[in-house]
Formats: sequence, C-alpha cells, structure tokens
Amino acid sequence: MTAVLLLAEHDNATLSPAVAKTVSAAKSLGGDIHVLVAGAGARPVAEAAARLDGVAKVLLADAPHLGHQLAEEVAALILGLMPGYAAVVAPATASGKNILPRVAAMLDVMQVSEIIKVVAPDTFERPIYAGNAIQTVQSTDPKKVITVRATAFPAVASTGSAPIETINAPPAVDLSTFEKAEVQKSDRPELTAAKIVISGGRGLQSGENFKTYIEPVADLLGAAVGASRAAVDAGYMPNDHQVGQTGKVVAPELYIAVGISGAIQHLAGMKDSKVIVAINKDSEAPIFQVADFGLVADLFQVLPELKGELEKVGK
Repeated sequence: MTAVLLLAEHDNATLSPAVAKTVSAAKSLGGDIHVLVAGAGARPVAEAAARLDGVAKVLLADAPHLGHQLAEEVAALILGLMPGYAAVVAPATASGKNILPRVAAMLDVMQVSEIIKVVAPDTFERPIYAGNAIQTVQSTDPKKVITVRATAFPAVASTGSAPIETINAPPAVDLSTFEKAEVQKSDRPELTAAKIVISGGRGLQSGENFKTYIEPVADLLGAAVGASRAAVDAGYMPNDHQVGQTGKVVAPELYIAVGISGAIQHLAGMKDSKVIVAINKDSEAPIFQVADFGLVADLFQVLPELKGELEKVGK
C-alpha cells in the first residue's frame, strides 16, 4: 500500500490525544503516514504531529476558511490530495464522523467505520450490535476511507521529528458558515482521554446530586465525569458527558459506574475499560456482569464514605 493520509483533530492550538492512537492504527496499513493539519494559525499543532513516532511527513494547510474545520471545506481539501494516497483515516470522533463520510461520497467508495483492528491493509474488524459482535470486513475499493475507534489502539510516543510541508488550500467552498461554539470549560480531564472516569446514572436522581456526590470524588481522583444516556435524557448532565453507543466511547484505566444499571447501549461505550467498578443497590443490575469489582449498596451512603477515605490518604 502507498502512503496513508491521516486527518488530525485539533483546536488550532493543541493536537487531540486521539491522533496518537490513530497513528498506531495507520501503521498497520503499511506505507508512509502523512498527517494533514487543516486550520488557521495551526502551526503548533503541526509541530506536535511531527513529533509522533511513525509519521513520515506533516502537511499544513493554513487558511482562514479552515479555521473551524467545517466538513465541506476540509473534505474539499482532502479530495484534492487523495490521488497521492491509498487511504485516508481519522479518529471516529464527532469531527471525523462529520468529515470522512463526505470524502467517501465524493470518492464514490464505502467508508469503513470505527475499526478496532487492522487484519490486513484491506481487511478490518469493527464492533456491531452495540459491541455484542465483532464484524470482519474487507474493502475492495481502490481508496480506503476509514474511521478509527481510538480507544482500541495504544498511543504512539512523541519522539519523532517529521518534516512539515506547507500546502495551499483550495478556494473556500462556502456551502456553510460557522456561527458559534458552546464549549464547556473544565479543570477536569477530557472524557475520552482521562485515565479515570466516574459516571453516574439515573440512580443519582438529579443534576444537583451529580454536583454533591459525583464531582467531589472525581476531583479527588483527578477523574473525568461521565453520565449514562438515561441521566442525560433526564437533564441531569449535558450531552457531551454521555458515555455509550450514542455518546462517547471511553477506555480508561479505571471506570467507576455509579447508579448505572448497565444497559447494552452504555456498555458499548465503556466495557473496554481496564478496570470497571460498579456501585448499585440492585444486585441484579446488568452492570455487575462486566464489572471487575461490584458493590451492592446505596450510592448516597457509599460516595460520601469514599470521599472521606480519599481525603484521609491525601488524594
């Protein structure tokens, strides 16, 4: 296989941690890996991408109309580059899922979505049925368009020194315009990159209880805060905290599920966590079937006790 184009996810200042994991997947495709950084004032991102092991070159497309990485603009940029590449890959995040399907349609090929393993350059494994089955798919398309479930791959180190090549962006497509972004600021780790995640479900009963019981423990552990779909639908937490099939997929070193029954949709987003701890007063809750450690207890009693013990040991 010839070179692979990897679309970097970033905010024009910092590179998403998912990119280092996507490079790991791209290595299995064979050929040189070229990382595309499309943005405005994104030179620091290109420099970070150039340090990733396995990257042969970084392509920096810097233009005002690429500043917000609108799908139409980035897809047009990628399309112009594809004659020189056998595959284009991106993390299976909101951004990657927005951009790459457009590229696939413009190339008239089928996208291979959310792969968790590269069997061969044309053969991949991906979860289906909310992660209850693993499907092996083989693509015969001349150009491969692939999104990668980053949590399934290890991150590469940042000890490389790839060259950075500045490329010209095509003229603006102007099919859409950026209006605004509502971004929550938090001192806690980003959900998909956190080493520890503590999530609450409908058992928390209110958004105020998330603040009273979940967040203090999260702060002591240096953990990110997640939520089940039921908790999000009930208005306890914002959508960007949702973990599950229709939310974010996480695979931290430690996942603590509090007041979560363990519906199949939620398990699809967290069952690859290294260690899973479940706290639920219902001993028959499905979450206990995947938990490494389970505690059948009232969360309103357990969490204050856990908080007190963490404070004692200086967490």
